[in-house]
Amino acid sequence: MASESFAAIKDKHALEEGGVFAPRFDAAGLIVCMTVEAATNEPLMLAYMNAESLKLTLETGVAHYWSRSRNALWRKGDTSGQTQRVVELRVDCDQDAILLRVEAGGDGGACHTGRKSCFYRAVDPKTGALKFIDR
Repeated sequence: MASESFAAIKDKHALEEGGVFAPRFDAAGLIVCMTVEAATNEPLMLAYMNAESLKLTLETGVAHYWSRSRNALWRKGDTSGQTQRVVELRVDCDQDAILLRVEAGGDGGACHTGRKSCFYRAVDPKTGALKFIDR
């Protein structure tokens, strides 16, 4: 499915201030998607969507993504059980990034490592060392 499924707006003011959803996909046909837990706004994961996964997410209310490594459509939870029911979908100012607010199902996690969040390490600004965060 091509990105032509969505409106294309070239006028900057209309894109940034208008009421038409016109996601801007990159040259590879992808748009970045940040996913957070709806109840806490805790970051869960960062992934990509293509037009098909975005359309399916809107139609079903369940998060769908595009796996760049597998080059395949991916419905969150099909293999892990870590489903994501969409509570709200937001788009940034120039419509080239998506924010999903979700209710996590299954064990409540989102990361393939078994953790709740893919963002389980912080960088020490002085040393550059990684510090594990309890999540």
